[in-house]
Parts: sequence; C-alpha cells; structure tokens
Amino acid sequence: MPGVARPPADPLEGRPAGEDVWDGPLVDRFGRVHRDLRISLTDKCNLRCTYCMPAEGVTWLSKENLLTTDEIERVASVLARLGIREVRLTGGEPLLRRDIVDVVGRLSRLQGPDGPLEVSMTTNAIRLDRVMDQLVDAGLARLNISLDTADPERFKKLTRRERFEDVVRGVEAARDSGLRPLKLNAVAMRDVNDDEFCDLLRFAVRYEAELRFIEQMPLDAGHTWSRHTMVPGEEVLEKLGAEFALEPVGERGASPAEVFAVDGGPATVGVIASVTAPFCGACDRVRLTADGQLRNCLFAREESDLLSLLRAGCTDESIAAMLRTCIEGKRAGHGIDEPGFLQPDRPMSAIGG
Repeated sequence: MPGVARPPADPLEGRPAGEDVWDGPLVDRFGRVHRDLRISLTDKCNLRCTYCMPAEGVTWLSKENLLTTDEIERVASVLARLGIREVRLTGGEPLLRRDIVDVVGRLSRLQGPDGPLEVSMTTNAIRLDRVMDQLVDAGLARLNISLDTADPERFKKLTRRERFEDVVRGVEAARDSGLRPLKLNAVAMRDVNDDEFCDLLRFAVRYEAELRFIEQMPLDAGHTWSRHTMVPGEEVLEKLGAEFALEPVGERGASPAEVFAVDGGPATVGVIASVTAPFCGACDRVRLTADGQLRNCLFAREESDLLSLLRAGCTDESIAAMLRTCIEGKRAGHGIDEPGFLQPDRPMSAIGG
C-alpha cells in the first residue's frame, strides 16, 4: 500500500543455516577482532570549526530519527555480549545530549565476557565543568578533549565561537577529576595551527594531559580537503623535535597513535597519521551513528540500517546477525590513496569520531 513502509528484512535470513550468532568474536574477513564501539549521541555541536562544519545552514537530524537511550543501551548490550570491551561516546558534541549522565551510567553497568564495558568520551569540553563529577560517579573511565589551538583569538577564528575560557574550565575539571589518561586531540592544519605545535604540547603538559596530533582527514562538510595542503605526521614530529627530545614508547597494538616520551617522560605526545601511515590492519572499531546506522569504517560509503530493525520489533539475535554481516563486509583499508576514493557523504560531525 502507498505510504506504508515495508519492515526491514531479518538479517538472520542471510546467515548460514544453524549458525549461532553468539558464537565466537566479532571478526572480519581479515581476522581483525572488533573490541571498540564508537557511539555518536548527536550530530549537533556548539562550535562551528572551519574544517568540520559550515557557519550556517546546517541541517540537523530529526529528533524522531535519533536513537533513544533505551535503544543505545540495547545495542551496546548485544555488542558487549559479542566481545566489545570499550564504548567511546562521540558526536557532534556528546555533552549536548541532556541525558548524557544517564547514558554513561547505563553503559558502564553493562557486562561482557571480559567484564564491564569501559566507557570513555570525546568532547570539546564546553559544559564539562558542570557535569564532570556526575560523569565520574556514573562510571566514565576516560576523556579525550578536542582542542586545536591554545590561543584564544585563534580559537575564536577557527571555531567561530568565543568559548575558549569555557574549554579551559572543562580541561581543568578533567584534570582535577583524576581520570587518566586524559588526552587532548589536535588536528594538524597547514597555515592554521602548524606554528604552535610546541605551544600546544606545553599546554597539554601543564594540564597533565597526553597530546595527540591528528592528520586532517577528508571528512569535512564542504569536501575541500586536499592531501597537498594537509600536515603529515612526519612534519609534526619534525617541528616538535626542534624543541623537545622525543623517544618512541612501546608497541602501539590497535592504538591509532604512535607515541613518544617528551624529554625523557613522563609526558608523552602522539601522532595519529591516519592518511600517511594508516593503521587499518589493526583496526578494531565499529561505529553507530546518532540515527542508528552501523558503519564498519570511518570512511565507509555503505551503512546498515539498525534503527529500522530496532523499531520493527527485532530480536537480539537479529541485531547480532546484522552486526556480524556489517563487520564481515569491512574492507582491508580506508582507500584514501586509491584512484577511485570517494569521500563519505556524511561529514565527521554526523558520523562520530
């Protein structure tokens, strides 16, 4: 009938007969076992960073298409049963979610085969000082704070908002919370902040944080990214090496960052060279967008519609089957260097970091 949506196909129907969807780890065709879930809680943000979002005219996801807290908890519980160990809450800006403390509390109480989920968050730290104690009490384990400049005027120009002091208060609250490691994430950008890498490192050390520089990736809303203008990780290390002694630290494993001790430690700095030195071979992440779409890669151009499945009254087994199918379809790498590479239609703010 016109106007009546068909229910989604049951993912169990595409699985081998007799297969137990709960049996074995969440593994792809290349043997990568997935332990890390990224959940975007909203596509909205209280900043308008020039490399991420336009100044005006952003079309937000409709409220009715956002996952509810019950739905988030249910999906996370299925993934925990499949072996996910860590959940990172992202956005947009996750602190804009009014029930953020409740979300953290519910997820931190979920149990998997290896124990309770570790719940962390990536935030711009605006509003963090208001809820830091509540988040810790709810079970938040770690924090990553996004900060691309330590200069208030540059921050205003880059983010199109005058909120630098709010961010600093958030960083101070995070430091005082005792949650460790506390990380600061900075996107390295040509002619934007490439003259203050050392200043950013000094800022991070002052606040007992571990700085991570991230190569700018093709995930901007305007699709203006160019490899020729990005700052490669090697250049970041060269600039830092002019003022600091850097020594490699340990094995990175599935971590995206190559980490270095600063002047003998204990301070460290890391470089996430997603473009020039991709770590796809060790990737263990699966992503869930705020509108309930599963993504097996940050740069995936296909998504699995989990929201429709949830709202059609599916079983947990069907959720698990969709998750397995999604992960099994994961490519070997993100393909940025391939001739046919196409940037995802969604920007980072709508995918989640």
